[in-house]
Amino acid sequence: MRPLVGISLKIASVMVFIVMASLIKAVSDTVPPGQAVFFRSFFAIPVIVVWLIYRHELARGLRTANPIGHFWRGVVGTTAMGLTFAGLGFLPLPEVTAIGYAAPLLTVIFAAMFLGEQVRAFRITAVGLGIVGVMIVLSPRLTVGTEMNHSEALGALLVLGGAVFAALAQVFVRKLVHTEGTASIVFWFSSTASLLALLTLPYGWVFPDTLTLALLILAGLLGGVGQILLTSSYREADASVVAPFDYISILFALLIGYTVFDEVPTLTMLAGAALVVVAGVLIIWRERKLGLERARQRKAMTPQG
Repeated sequence: MRPLVGISLKIASVMVFIVMASLIKAVSDTVPPGQAVFFRSFFAIPVIVVWLIYRHELARGLRTANPIGHFWRGVVGTTAMGLTFAGLGFLPLPEVTAIGYAAPLLTVIFAAMFLGEQVRAFRITAVGLGIVGVMIVLSPRLTVGTEMNHSEALGALLVLGGAVFAALAQVFVRKLVHTEGTASIVFWFSSTASLLALLTLPYGWVFPDTLTLALLILAGLLGGVGQILLTSSYREADASVVAPFDYISILFALLIGYTVFDEVPTLTMLAGAALVVVAGVLIIWRERKLGLERARQRKAMTPQG
């Protein structure tokens, strides 16, 4: 294990994903979400395939024992991506990022509901704290008022819906890992999402100009690179070590939002985002502590000598 390498790869993946999101946001005025999902997914595939060939894992990546599981993970994950991309057209990038932090919180709840995972008072309290933070971020956007408020409210609901489906996608992934390798999950999600995104073709796809086309292709390539960096980070360090660095994304989002899109964060958004980050870190800390306890118990039960 090389924790510093793992942390560096995680931070790099977070930065790449935020840049990818900013590219999608830049074209959101002219490109419908379904088309953006297609480019994000389809042009990630060559990057992933080259990576699998380099690691001699291509055969493993193409092999699956649970195609139905990949399909449903693809449906849910593609829906999450589409809703989030749609929300990027209505809300500032930092707000989309902060609302998206609801996904790991909701994953705790869904894992208890659908996978039977035990959730004690500490994690429930942390989830509650995080949801309060999300509601604080959402509150200005859900105020009834002008037409601008209506569009922002729609954007907030779209991104929140994206977080719900992203959490459900994580539940599917937790089930898939029992029979599928990481390479298989990564490859088949991009493939499934590309095919599903094509179903939106009759609903307003556009023929992009050269610059827009370049930005869309670059978003897809960066999506593949980000996935590789993310996967590699978990090869180099424990999940509990690298997972908290997800929340550095708010710093990149604030920087890009301010410098590229002229988005000035509000104190309400920053306060809500801070609560969500604290809740997420508490959950990760608790998961690490429980993992260490389980490891000690297994060691104690192992026959010695």
